[in-house]
Amino acid sequence: VEYLASLISDFISKELSITAVFVLSVSLFSHTADPSESQELRCQCIQTQSDFISPKFIAKVQIIPEGAHCNRKEIIVTLKDGQLICLDPEAEWVMNIIKKIV
Repeated sequence: VEYLASLISDFISKELSITAVFVLSVSLFSHTADPSESQELRCQCIQTQSDFISPKFIAKVQIIPEGAHCNRKEIIVTLKDGQLICLDPEAEWVMNIIKKIV
């Protein structure tokens, strides 16, 4: 009986260890899997573009207001080909597009 109890105890201990490692791995992976879903604590745009881009090439517009992460408003467009471009929020054509979509 003691032998059986020892086997059960060892089995439960191993199962708990495996479960703990699995949960920890999933937790770590979920925090690093898709950085686009987490808000970076810094500015996203190193440089901006003020040259006109036709709206027909733009798939998505992301407006990130200034805050603790960055001291300036950032406008990031995703083109239909998947390219990300930071736009100059002070460019007149950019302000006009933002007015239309907001």
